[in-house]
Amino acid sequence: MKVVDTFAAMQKLFNPAAAAGLKKTIQLNITGEDAGVYAIKIENQTCELVPPESVKPDLTLTMSDQDWIAVTQGQLNPMNAFLSGKIKATGDMMLAMKIPNLFPAK
Repeated sequence: MKVVDTFAAMQKLFNPAAAAGLKKTIQLNITGEDAGVYAIKIENQTCELVPPESVKPDLTLTMSDQDWIAVTQGQLNPMNAFLSGKIKATGDMMLAMKIPNLFPAK
């Protein structure tokens, strides 16, 4: 699986009710073989992948491609990954705490 393939699944998991009143952007800095910079804009109870250069992120998450894929597939707990340093976060930490409700794992 490629990093870019995970975003379609994220949009299916997105919980609009948890995004009520939010107007935020999350930037993902993915490192490794499948590196890239991605931005997810949450507004009007929707989420969409947008060009990262078009927005100013409220929260930036940095992690390896393998860790990102493991998180999106439910194989790596995001909180444990953050606490162990596999995920680095800068910016709106309250938004970071809302991610599990915005994108609940099945």
